[in-house]
This record gives sequence, C-alpha cells and structure tokens, in this order.
Amino acid sequence: MSQYFHQTTDFLVIGSGVAGIRAALSASRYGRVVILNKGDLHESASQKAQGGVAAALNEEESDIESHYQDTVDAGHGLCNPEAVRILVEEGPKRILELIEWGARFDKIGSQFATALEGAHSKGRILRAKGDATGAELIRTLVERAKGNSNLTLLPSHFAIDLIVEDGVCRGVFVLDPAGMIYPFFARGVVLASGGVGQVFARTTNPAVATGDGIAMALRAGATVSDMEFIQFHPTALFLPNGVPFLLSEAMRGEGASLCNAKRKRFMSAYHPDAELASRDIVTRAIWNEMRRGEAIYLDITHLNADFVRERFPTIDKTCLEWGIDITRDLIPIAPAAHYMMGGVKTDLSGRTNIKQLWAAGEVAATGVHGANRLASNALLEGLVFGARVGEDLKEAQPYLLSPQLKPLGQENRPPSPENKAYEIVQAQMKACMWNDVGIIRSCASLDRAVKQLKAFEWVFSISCGSRLALETRNLLMVSAALILAAKTRKESVGAHFLENAPIGQTPFSPDHFSFNWETIQKEILSES
Repeated sequence: MSQYFHQTTDFLVIGSGVAGIRAALSASRYGRVVILNKGDLHESASQKAQGGVAAALNEEESDIESHYQDTVDAGHGLCNPEAVRILVEEGPKRILELIEWGARFDKIGSQFATALEGAHSKGRILRAKGDATGAELIRTLVERAKGNSNLTLLPSHFAIDLIVEDGVCRGVFVLDPAGMIYPFFARGVVLASGGVGQVFARTTNPAVATGDGIAMALRAGATVSDMEFIQFHPTALFLPNGVPFLLSEAMRGEGASLCNAKRKRFMSAYHPDAELASRDIVTRAIWNEMRRGEAIYLDITHLNADFVRERFPTIDKTCLEWGIDITRDLIPIAPAAHYMMGGVKTDLSGRTNIKQLWAAGEVAATGVHGANRLASNALLEGLVFGARVGEDLKEAQPYLLSPQLKPLGQENRPPSPENKAYEIVQAQMKACMWNDVGIIRSCASLDRAVKQLKAFEWVFSISCGSRLALETRNLLMVSAALILAAKTRKESVGAHFLENAPIGQTPFSPDHFSFNWETIQKEILSES
C-alpha cells in the first residue's frame, strides 16, 4: 500500500465542459465520479459557446441525412463516416434529454427557434438567450451534477500527468489550490480538458485552453491524430487593446455581411455561398484581404436594431463596452484560433490506445469533424460522445494502488523567479505559431517553427513547477505535434492550407497518419 498522501475514486474526469460533465453524469451510475477542473466550474470553451447546437430535432430521416451530409461536406471528405452517423442520429436524443433536465432553448411561439449558419443546408441550430447557448447547457448540466450524490466537482485542481503502469492508466498527479501535489487514483480516467487555442497569439479560447489533456496523453504514450486541422474562426473582435472576443457565426446566418472600410463586400469573389461558406474558406478570404492591406468589418447595421439587440444580447453588451454599437457601427474583425479538430485518437466509445483512459470532446479525435468542423457541431459532439464515454466506463477494471509509484515531490519545484522566463517562452512561441503554423502555412514557415521550438527544448525536461511552468511545457508539446502533423500532410485540405501545395484528394482512412511523442522526438526534435 502506498505510504504517502493520495486520493481515490472510481472515475476521474478531467475538465468541466459539456463533454466532461455529460460523461460524469453517465458514469455516476456505475461508481463515484470526481470532476477535476484547473479553473472554476464555468471556465471552459463550452461556457463561451454562442451560436448554438446543431441537431435534427424532429428526427425525420431526411433532416438527419442532410445534417450528415453537411458535416461530411464541411469536413472535406476526411470525416469518419461512422462517427458522423453516431453524431447526427444520437444528437436529437441528447438534446431532448437536456430539455427534460431543464435546458431552456429559445422559442418562437410554441416552436423552437432555429437558425442558419455557414455550410448548413438548412436552419437546424438551436439557441438559448440569443447568443448564450453554451452557458445554458453548462448551467443545466452543472445543476444536474450538483444534485447527484455520486458526483464531486473539484475546481482549481490542475491535472499534471497521467499515472500509467504497464500500459494501464491508474490515475493522475494533481496540483491542488494549496500547492500540494499528490496522486489521485481511479479505475477509469476521462480526458475532457478542451482545446489548444492558447498555443496561438490570437484565440477565442479561454485562458485555460493550454492543451493539457493532449500533452499529458502524449507523455503517457497515447496516439494523436488530425493535429494539423486547427479551425480559425473568421470573425473575432479586432481592437488594438482588446481581447479577440468571438462574434458568432449566427450573425452572418441572420444576414450580417463582411466588408472593407468602404463597405465593399468581397466574399462572393471567393465562394458562391459568400458569407455562408464553410469557416475555412471565409477565414482564408478575410486573411487574404487583410494581407492586401484592407481592414475588414462585420456589418449588421442594415437589420432592425431591436431585433439585433434581442438576438445577440451578449455580443451587443460586450461591443458596447468597447465603444461599438453593433446596430450602427461597423465591427472590426479578424480571424482567431478557435477549435481543434484533432486530438487524442479514440474509437467510437472514446477509448484510447492506453487501457483505462478515455477522451471526449475537443481533446479527442473521433474523426467526426474531418478537416473542418461544421458550425455548431461542437456542443453536440460533447453531449453525444461524452454520454458514450460515460456509459463505456462501466467496463473499467478495479484499480490497484502501486507501492512502486514515485510521487512528484515539492522538492522538484523550481524557485519562483522561473515565471518571467516562462512568460517569455510562451509569448515567443505563440507568436511563432500564429505567424508560421497559422491560417496559411508553407514549408519554409514550418521549418522556422521547428527552429523556434528547438530553442525552447529545455522546457520539455521539467516535471514539476508552477502552473505557468507546467502549462508552458504543455503548450510546447502541443505545438510540436501541430508542426509535425502540418509538415507531414503535403496537400491543402480544409483548415490545413499549405501554400503551393495541391488541393487534397486523400479520402478518409482509419489508418491515416497518427503518431505519438516518440515520433515527434524522432521527426522534429532530433532534426539537425
């Protein structure tokens, strides 16, 4: 028996977004569940999701089929068809379940209000409070979780590393609010830690999105895939001193247009669907215009002001705080890193290549999004695959405490002056990733990124330290994975656009390029 302080539970879920809480709710039927979140319970990308959640709520076969086809088309043929089928067929059930639990979606009369967004062939987007759908889903799930005696939520607990012995995940090392580091054992661990937006200098993601789950999985020997496919949202607020606040795709769905300072529209020159083309196309169009020296704006001033304020209350309020009246003013915008299509490779039940380790939500790569995520499929994926993971946890084997396990000791923590150094590393690497591994890439830019990464290789050797130090290590590991994936795919497809490369024709294959940390070390870090 271990002689040092530790904790145990049946199941550990790392992350309190939609996927994590939904997985925990299902798993609680089979044992005690603890949800760890390094921020507070409402600090997640799910909480900030504005536009809505896509689902064929009437469950008619034709609507399900069109949702399936729209998802595959947006993913440029690289979606896993089985995963997409699960998403669109199980999605309506999960939405109706949420409604039964108290979720309040917007209605027009007695009917649910549905909206149209880019690359959707019809309006199927449910929304809540106009532009606060994610917050409503989190509210509903958190209330459900707090009423569950088998479920414990622990905010401000940072999962440092997975505990893996003989190919089996036994738990995680945790940094608690008091600065203590200890092992938390479980017979099943779920990664639901969200995305990697903070890898880039400009992102719509919350500050907690530092790729922790993917980095932990890589260090433990897990396989990742589709890491080259980062979705950049085309419309985020662009102000000299402001954060890149997301401006929902639903604004364009309601009729907002993209224009330059002279109010000249340009999207029709790039795609027949203009502003309602898929996100990768709209993003690159804006980026091309900006590279030509144009300032780009979102214009919704032609719509009724009362309608705009009622439809987009969160956006209206935030923009007013920055001195912009969206009913009268052009809104300055630029793209920002938004969503990771790839991640820890899983099967359709969320199982990874490490026994007793599952992944769900943005941290996972089920193949459901392919090369480009269809708008408003993210919350749906979290609900559907979170539930599948939670149900599969009943198969987890009993845990065994290990007397051989060496704890991460406080004596390994570097002194406090480290922080300034890590701030510099992060700032330089984020700028590099934005400029060289961002919206438009090239062989030369990727080589520059490798050179910058290797200059910070010393960060990979730290095993303990402040949260800033640990997050810096995670950001660099995820950056390495992104760079390798981008260098490996020699064609442009979806969110991966490589200058002077052919447009992708490679169809989906379950055996396409996937890799682990050993491959990254060999192919990237050992390069001369």
